[in-house]
Order: sequence, then C-alpha cells, then structure tokens
Amino acid sequence: MLDPNHTSVLPLPDVPRQRTVLYAEDNPANMALVEQLIARRSDLKLLTAVNGQIGMQMARDYLPDVIVLDINLPDINGFDALKILRADPATAHIPVMALSSDAYRRQIEKGIEAGFFWYMTKPFKVDEFMRALDATLHYAAMARPVA
Repeated sequence: MLDPNHTSVLPLPDVPRQRTVLYAEDNPANMALVEQLIARRSDLKLLTAVNGQIGMQMARDYLPDVIVLDINLPDINGFDALKILRADPATAHIPVMALSSDAYRRQIEKGIEAGFFWYMTKPFKVDEFMRALDATLHYAAMARPVA
C-alpha cells in the first residue's frame, strides 16, 4: 500500500490468516450442521471428507490446522485413523477432535488416552462444540511447527 504522497510503501495491516478445519464424517446431517457452524466464521475454512481414508489423504495434502474426526466411520475406526495420522510426520502435530455417539465414560477416557485433543459426544450443543473447536485451534496455533 502506498502512502498519500506516494513516497514510501506502508506496511499492510495484520490480517489473521484463515485457519483450516478438516471434518471427516459419514452422516450427512452432522456434516450439514458443522458446515453451517463453520460458515458463520470468516476466519475458518472447512474441508470435508465422507470417510476416513479420504480424510487422512486430505490431511496429508492440505495440512489443516485441526481435524475433527467421527469415531465410527464406515471404512476405518477413528482410533485407527488417529494412529495413522500420528505415525505420519506430516500430520503428527495436527490436533484431532473426536466426535462420537459413544458417550460412555470409559470410551471418552480411551479417546483422551489415545491422543485425541478433545473428545465430544453426539448430539453436541453448538456452543460447546464451538468452544472446543476454538480451544483446539488455539492449541494448534501454539503447537504449529516452525517451517
């Protein structure tokens, strides 16, 4: 940007970069809800995958800031998908939020022990989901590897 006298270049204002969320989910209603929630946020971009294999490939291709992963995908269990993501140096640093209809306390503990940053049960409350997503995005910003 030029100053009014056109004698020097002024710095551009700091504009926060748009952060990317990858959501792997096979249920169209859940996918539509998360799409609507993310659409309200100009600072977020949503990538979607209808199964775990596509989600893991997209994670490698796009390196999103956060991954939201349904635990019960048709092709791969969310726990197995998390292991694959953690084993890949390109995706190992990305925090992963689990979404599951399995709300048993032991299953939630198992999810946290496995390495999910957050384990949220379905159906979820919109405000709780957005707070969890914001906390995960904050962690992602702090833990992002230096290029």
